[in-house]
Amino acid sequence: MTEKDFSQRTYSHFPKEGKVTWKAPSNIALVKYWGKLAHQIPANPSISFTLDACATTTSMAFVKKGESSDTFSFDFFFEGKPKEDFKPKIKTFLDRIDMYVPFLKEYHLVIETSNSFPHSSGIASSASGMAALSLCIMDIEKQMNPDMDEVFFNKKASFLARLGSGSACRSIEGDLIQWGTHKNIPESSNLYGIKYPFEVNPVFKNYHDTILLVHKGQKQVSSTVGHELMHGHPFAKNRFRQAHENLDALKSVLADGDVEEFIKIVESEALTLHAMMMTSMPYFILMKPDTLEIINKIWAYRMQTHIPICFTLDAGANVHVFYPESVKEKAIQFIQDELIEHCEKGHYICDRIGQGARKIR
Repeated sequence: MTEKDFSQRTYSHFPKEGKVTWKAPSNIALVKYWGKLAHQIPANPSISFTLDACATTTSMAFVKKGESSDTFSFDFFFEGKPKEDFKPKIKTFLDRIDMYVPFLKEYHLVIETSNSFPHSSGIASSASGMAALSLCIMDIEKQMNPDMDEVFFNKKASFLARLGSGSACRSIEGDLIQWGTHKNIPESSNLYGIKYPFEVNPVFKNYHDTILLVHKGQKQVSSTVGHELMHGHPFAKNRFRQAHENLDALKSVLADGDVEEFIKIVESEALTLHAMMMTSMPYFILMKPDTLEIINKIWAYRMQTHIPICFTLDAGANVHVFYPESVKEKAIQFIQDELIEHCEKGHYICDRIGQGARKIR
């Protein structure tokens, strides 16, 4: 599909008013996306686990304006309170998607959103937030075009979400979502995420992710700036090739349930992501001393016990601890005994693989 396939100019009818609500999860990449081109196009393909507990719930109430307008009209509330400083980001998003959902200017919108995880907890909410917002918009469009099928609905929701936050396109469906064109993955696209099309062993269908909140404050360098620093990066070309190779390697790993090889790829990807940050110009470090303490303790524990616990990192200091359902009790005990002392105020979140967004009725 191309961008033109998502343009809509005719609608069967315009409802006068209504309200829709969607809950969309966050996601955590196994093969990382780092570096992007114009229009939120990824410089390399990626794949992620869709999470379950860490999610954003967004409601959108809409009322038909008295007369047509060339401007967007909306109010925004976060956790029940007006959030004026976030409105420019919403406005930028709406401007980007205007040609694909021109009906929005016909309405005054009231957007209310909340996260299941604590605000400023260090969990990136842009993916779940933009996914939930895009699903609300698509819900309204479907009311205008009742014949729209689920496949197109999800693809366009993912397409719109990407224009708000790149990784948000991986938060529409579950449980494994691939994004970015890859020659060996059928139907893969830079425009939206797709459900991983190959066989996945049951061991990876019940994976857990305990998120250790090492640092809750604002990052010294935003992800947006970090992505831009991949332009002209001395190692960018090799990194992009590595991502393609790791996606190829994951095909047999996921099919065979090869947890050991899964660990090697996932941990290498996490460290490569941060290596790109440390070797950009200007260079920066988002890991904290406690991040490294946790990593070293995970390595030591795995070596001593042969229990398949591993880590990945997002663009920040927090650590995602991965483990299969079969070792859940031992993993949680290890985390409580050894790792939470490295978390800010001892805070951590227990999550697991989820099945994607859902409508709240």
